[in-house]
Amino acid sequence: MTSRNKSRNRNGDPEEMEGSGATAPAAPHPAVAPLAFLLGKWRGEGEGSFPTISPFRYGEELLFSHHPSKPVISYTQRTWKAASGEPMHAESGYWRPLPDGSVEVVISQSTGLAEVQKGSFDAEKKTVTLQSELVGNASKVKQITRAFQLVDGELSYVVQMATITTSLQPHLKALLKKI
Repeated sequence: MTSRNKSRNRNGDPEEMEGSGATAPAAPHPAVAPLAFLLGKWRGEGEGSFPTISPFRYGEELLFSHHPSKPVISYTQRTWKAASGEPMHAESGYWRPLPDGSVEVVISQSTGLAEVQKGSFDAEKKTVTLQSELVGNASKVKQITRAFQLVDGELSYVVQMATITTSLQPHLKALLKKI
């Protein structure tokens, strides 16, 4: 007789497993499968700059998590000062891939800023490109773009930003490894 036990997967979600105690990872929801390369916890370092601020370095952790019954990816991000470890920025949201190769993203930042972004992904090239449709609760920020790419097991991204006084400029870039 086979017994069924309840356990939790690496995302903390309940998962059923059969007798032996071995847990097989659940397949992602079909809508999420093309972006499965993002799933997991990533950590690394980045650098930031903008014409109106001094350049800076930071540590970062991203978590892309997913429940197999839902067609969305949960996203959380946190950064800290590279030199001191002091917390800097945090944001969270949801990524919703669509069958036509587009993706819709909502992000809320710890600064009170909210982003609605739309873009595209290429599952074969393991890239995602996003463009803000709306930047809410921002008196100065007018546009944000994000471009992600996975190459040789390393996830890189570039964030560009435009404000009321500055055209679209590189702002952040980082290189992360899955942990």
